[in-house]
Amino acid sequence: MDKRCIHSENGPPAAGPYSHAVASAGLLFLSGQVPLKPDGSGLVRDSFEAEVRQVFENIKAVLADCGATLDHVVKVTAYLSDMDTFGELNDIYAEYFTENQPARTCFEAGKLPLGVSVEIEVIAAQP
Repeated sequence: MDKRCIHSENGPPAAGPYSHAVASAGLLFLSGQVPLKPDGSGLVRDSFEAEVRQVFENIKAVLADCGATLDHVVKVTAYLSDMDTFGELNDIYAEYFTENQPARTCFEAGKLPLGVSVEIEVIAAQP
């Protein structure tokens, strides 16, 4: 089996026993990202917008450590603690994926890790 576990030096510290990403079969599977600061100093909690932006910056950092960018993303799964923030998520999401948007699924989750408002995971093509 073709499987390589990746630990991101520039992403936030893992909040559990998992890899930041796994490369397999020409794809990168990124673990869900929450708004943890990459320096390990805790969560961004200023606003929903700030949380979402930190999540995307974390995704970008992990992708970069895998040699990829947001342009390589083929699938996004977003988890929200409140579906009423869906419109705001869309507005921010559109800034990060300006064209050739990946497929996406979005769920409202009753409770997310560390009490955050958003968690996003992606699948990307390996460059």
